Amino acid sequence: MNIREKRLLAAVEALSSEIVEFSSRLVAQDSTLGNEAMVLEVMENELSQIGIDPVRITIDPEALTGHPGFAPVPWTYDGRYNVIGVRPADATGGKSALFNGHLDVVSPEPIERWDRNPFEPMEKDGWLYGRGAGDMKAGVAAMTYAVKAIEDAGMGLRAPVTIEAVIEEECSGNGALACMNAGLDAEAVLIPEPFGPTILTSQVGVAWFKVTLNGVPKHVLDTHSGVNAIEKCYPLFEALHRLEKELNREGHPAFAGVRNPANLNIGIIKGGDWPSTVPARAEFHCRIGFLPGTDYGQVQKQVRQAITQAAADDDWLAETQPIIEFYGFRSEGHCLNLDLPAFRQLSDCHRALTGKSAKAFVSTATTDLRSFVHFGRGQATCFGPVAENIHAENERVKIDSIIHTAKVYALFLSRWCGLVS
Repeated sequence: MNIREKRLLAAVEALSSEIVEFSSRLVAQDSTLGNEAMVLEVMENELSQIGIDPVRITIDPEALTGHPGFAPVPWTYDGRYNVIGVRPADATGGKSALFNGHLDVVSPEPIERWDRNPFEPMEKDGWLYGRGAGDMKAGVAAMTYAVKAIEDAGMGLRAPVTIEAVIEEECSGNGALACMNAGLDAEAVLIPEPFGPTILTSQVGVAWFKVTLNGVPKHVLDTHSGVNAIEKCYPLFEALHRLEKELNREGHPAFAGVRNPANLNIGIIKGGDWPSTVPARAEFHCRIGFLPGTDYGQVQKQVRQAITQAAADDDWLAETQPIIEFYGFRSEGHCLNLDLPAFRQLSDCHRALTGKSAKAFVSTATTDLRSFVHFGRGQATCFGPVAENIHAENERVKIDSIIHTAKVYALFLSRWCGLVS
């Protein structure tokens, strides 16, 4: 490591308290679906504070409708947007970089399972607690301040760097896709998802869908003359679990040794409106994963077949077919080589700080890598802090891992983009 790189790392270290404080201010904002305005305002203000002009990138469904990565959703995009900032190059000769991070979070419910308000960040024993602390607001702070460290160290870069803070990573990917559609891309893309200091090489595809069933309402004094729409969901659950096993039997070399990488989750169920009335309507929402190399359209077909065949075995469902609607995530998986130049450079930066190469990571979930890998021009991966309990109560992120991520990112910029001193 040369003198300039040591100076750069010292600049990151000097910014440690600001990185954690910015992480906490992001965590303090309830940025669940449709409630992202305040956290985006915090992000805009922070970019301005570090000398980067923030720009809003709207999500226009009409402009994206024909894009193969666009995920139709049943909610509105009115007044909702992403925030980006570009640090222009100071010279030529380097390779461009883009940092992408999402500011949306999943619901913290049930709140009573938390030790404290999930949107009141707390530092304790080297961890920062709160909804979104790990997934992935601390990562957004790390990537933002990695860029600021370049300025604080009195240096410049030989290629532009984009900071991209998006919404809807947790449900559609349309935020990152809108930025891509607006022309934002780079030769290397890094996303600080909370998978630790690893290099993500593979991730599964994901599909979301909703199934609606109709029954026949009756007073409970004559229950058996009605049709319970909630109970009619059960054979469909069993059919989908059989499909899950089928998708996992197909296998993929990248996921060898990973138990059940193509997971089914029955995440929402709604039905009925009165305890003493046979429910006439029910719906359930699912997420199903599938392995790289599998086409999304094929998975749609398999889901429809599984439900249709199960319905055919039931006298009522055979006549009143369940309604299947696909919305939200419709992302295919991918598998990349760990030996890509950007990945090697990232691993070298991690090794310069720890003496160890970064390990490969395969994910049984999806990330915004889907837009960059399938539709972008650069080499894209995840490398981020260490977190626990993401999507669960008492979510937390290890504070020293936030700073480590910022240091690796700053060092990556110095070597990938090229320093100007």
